[in-house]
Amino acid sequence: MDRPFANRREAGVELALKLRQYAGRHDVVVLALPRGGVPVAFEVAEALDAPLDIFLVRKLGLPGHPELAMGALASGGVRVLNQDVVRWYGIPDRAIEAVAREEQAELERREREYRQGRPLIDLRARTVILVDDGLATGSTMKAAVQAVRQHTPSHVVVAVPVGASSSCEEFAGITDETVCARTPDPFSAVGQWYYDFSQTTDEEVRQLLEDHATRLRARVRSRVDAGPGFGRIRGDES
Repeated sequence: MDRPFANRREAGVELALKLRQYAGRHDVVVLALPRGGVPVAFEVAEALDAPLDIFLVRKLGLPGHPELAMGALASGGVRVLNQDVVRWYGIPDRAIEAVAREEQAELERREREYRQGRPLIDLRARTVILVDDGLATGSTMKAAVQAVRQHTPSHVVVAVPVGASSSCEEFAGITDETVCARTPDPFSAVGQWYYDFSQTTDEEVRQLLEDHATRLRARVRSRVDAGPGFGRIRGDES
């Protein structure tokens, strides 16, 4: 049985090994689902030498039981509802709208907080790797995939360090590739597979995004300074 990851950064290092085929490609963009997905995606983007950005998604929690997802919101106004949960619990439209308004406000706050006015990276005709720290029910990630598709990327890859095998299998029909580094059985919960699953802070999100952008710019400058003969990028052994 696999031991839990020490933390999200270690999980990202392991996940990056499963994504080696995307290293050094100029069409790849890594998108993290804040906040927990950012430390994981940072390590993936570093290993692949790819740009890193965030893609915001907010879970729509069941009234009175916010830990149970009845759907999700994503950047771009996309809303995904779990109709089975809505029907089973008899959730009226007005209750869904109330939760959606609250989560939309938080989504917009985080957009302002993390982006600092910067627009989303252009995803058109790019290979987008969506990263989170785990996949339980998958409702949040499904909303992200649907929203990203509206930006007309060439490929959408969902990548997580750990996930429920049933949830990982469900994504086969909506992604071009799904990478779950570990699918333990029994699964239970994402947090069970991390020794340190403490909440990622807004400051950590901003710092990781800034650190990666700085490192990426430095690597680009280094390749430019090396001249046209410098054609080999990390991960490219051809």
